[in-house]
Amino acid sequence: MSHTRARASGYWIRDEVARTRWCGGYSRAVIDADERLKELGIELPEIPPLPAGPQPMVIPVVVHGGFAFVSGIGPIGTTGVVGGDMTVEQGYEAARATALLVFRRIVDAFGRLEAVERWVRVTGFVRSAPGFGQQPAVLNGFTEQVVEVFGPDRGRCARSALGTSELPMNIPVEVECILALRPSP
Repeated sequence: MSHTRARASGYWIRDEVARTRWCGGYSRAVIDADERLKELGIELPEIPPLPAGPQPMVIPVVVHGGFAFVSGIGPIGTTGVVGGDMTVEQGYEAARATALLVFRRIVDAFGRLEAVERWVRVTGFVRSAPGFGQQPAVLNGFTEQVVEVFGPDRGRCARSALGTSELPMNIPVEVECILALRPSP
């Protein structure tokens, strides 16, 4: 992926599937993520029940030392192997849907997205066909959704995109995150 500065307030992304899109239009003022979500007309989905039932050994969000550690989550109910029965574009959309589920986890844990000071790290797993190597292009769906809501200053973070042969419930994408939290008032 290459980034080139086009204007001081944003950047163009051209990814591995030859999709070019403007990420920006943001002023340097801090974006209120909850307000931005409303501006975009996005309504957060509820976390669907897991087909395997409740997972008592998993805590969705753990807070420690000013950071929130969000357990892995993916587009529950969507199945597929990217590079096999799913295209890169379908994987990208599954990753965008996963971002909305992470936003829901944040709201469920803290009451609002604005509890997050900035995104620190995202680790994404892509259920991949043998020989498939475009995991970063798939995970761009997640990252771009985060940047659209939180802005580039708070949303861009360290990231790893890994390929794997299997994921729970055959989901195509699973993402876990580390978030820096705002100090409590």
